[in-house]
Amino acid sequence: MFIKRTDLALEARELWQESAERTTRLAGVKAIKSKQEGYPVTRVDILDERGEEALGKPRGSYLTIDLTTFWQRKADFFERAVRAVGSQLKSLLPPEGAALVVGLGNRSMTPDAVGPLAADSVLITRHLIAAMPKHFAGFRPVAVQRTGVLGTTGVESAEAVRGLVEQVQPAMVIAVDALASRRVGRVCATVQLSDTGIIPGSGVGNHRSALNQETLGVPVFSIGIPTVVDAATLAVDLLEEAGVEHVDGDKLRRNRKNLMVTPQDIDQQIRDLSKVVGYGINWALQDLEIEEINALLS
Repeated sequence: MFIKRTDLALEARELWQESAERTTRLAGVKAIKSKQEGYPVTRVDILDERGEEALGKPRGSYLTIDLTTFWQRKADFFERAVRAVGSQLKSLLPPEGAALVVGLGNRSMTPDAVGPLAADSVLITRHLIAAMPKHFAGFRPVAVQRTGVLGTTGVESAEAVRGLVEQVQPAMVIAVDALASRRVGRVCATVQLSDTGIIPGSGVGNHRSALNQETLGVPVFSIGIPTVVDAATLAVDLLEEAGVEHVDGDKLRRNRKNLMVTPQDIDQQIRDLSKVVGYGINWALQDLEIEEINALLS
């Protein structure tokens, strides 16, 4: 059976409902909609094994922030997006403790550059607190790691992160990576936060070892931006929307290479959203206003 590909829990829930035209409540899954800073937020909680089996994701909380109106660039659009991401992330994180922020992906491949670019906007404070504890007493210790990719480092991301966690011993890991969506409208228009960890490279079809509490020994929180759509998934969706019945998605996928689709202006979109994520991490971890973050990063 053809499986439409998505890394978003919100879309996995939609696909379950579409699979048999189900309108009843999905057992083991709870979904709540709200708004943060004017941006819609959907929280999907996978509660037990029934929810895990239905959505194909580990139990935990998945928060999807819809940033579609971000691109209208209305008043305070950037600041509101930062506060939305930061506030939702803060609701997942422990209230205190050192953090290791991991930027996953390949800076040289734009759809996979979310992690490294977001890391560029994260305030690194661990070394400053160690050197000048009185001056930086109000900051939470934060370290950043950009793992690169296996093809350029010869080291799996999970191996690199595991080694650094053993040395730094953070209270938590925050991993940032690219994801895949099943709908073009959500590409570079949503941010997914989760407390279940992440599988590096999943967004660009290159699955690696998972980063989660089981593999690292500390809580792992993920932030993902969908940057691509699987071509076969997109083709099936478009054909179904056009009224074509009995689309053979498996045949579409067999007859094509592992093709991903991404927007034409992906470069600018990735730069803007990666900055939102980096600033959102600062907002969640440090007691700072956006103007103060700007000054410290300049």
